[in-house]
Amino acid sequence: MLAPAGGLPRHPSGRSGELFIISAPSGAGKTTLRQAALTRLPDLSYSVSFTTRPPRTGERNGYDYTFISADEFEAGIRDERWAEWARVHSHYYGTSAKVLEQARAAGRDVLLDIDVQGAQQICRRFPESVTIFIMPPSLEVLEQRLRARGTDRPETIEVRLRNARHEMDQRHGYRHVIVNDDLDTAIEALMAILNSYRSTREN
Repeated sequence: MLAPAGGLPRHPSGRSGELFIISAPSGAGKTTLRQAALTRLPDLSYSVSFTTRPPRTGERNGYDYTFISADEFEAGIRDERWAEWARVHSHYYGTSAKVLEQARAAGRDVLLDIDVQGAQQICRRFPESVTIFIMPPSLEVLEQRLRARGTDRPETIEVRLRNARHEMDQRHGYRHVIVNDDLDTAIEALMAILNSYRSTREN
């Protein structure tokens, strides 16, 4: 998890941290892969998004999301404080550009879990970002996974599948694509990508 903005010193080596962006359609296993990476790489920071929606049961401020008012978020839009932002179902979601800039200046690598549109916004501001797209083996398998979760109504699943088709069409804009057919294999592929950039920078 990233520290709050402010007060991060510049890394003595002058090296900037890496920004790793993971995107995937719902049900592709992105959350599981993200958690595996954060567990295996304890020095890898996770970018906590800001939102104006109310916390859900069990969510912790500053851990699941940083919860702020709509007025504060809109002030951030005017001041160009967001590296990416979107309005979804009447609530704002965004990533602080200042937090990312300060983490990178301190030499800290940051992992972001962002959708395709958000990834495009981040890359316009930080074009050196390492982008990774997680693919399901097929739309048929993705549909099976979504229905097996038992958490969405049929019409919601149809919306998720339509969105998945659009998101998967954007995969060619990513530096790396991982097909999550076998979870262990996909985790190893993700770790190999992350470690390749981290080791190159350290050398």
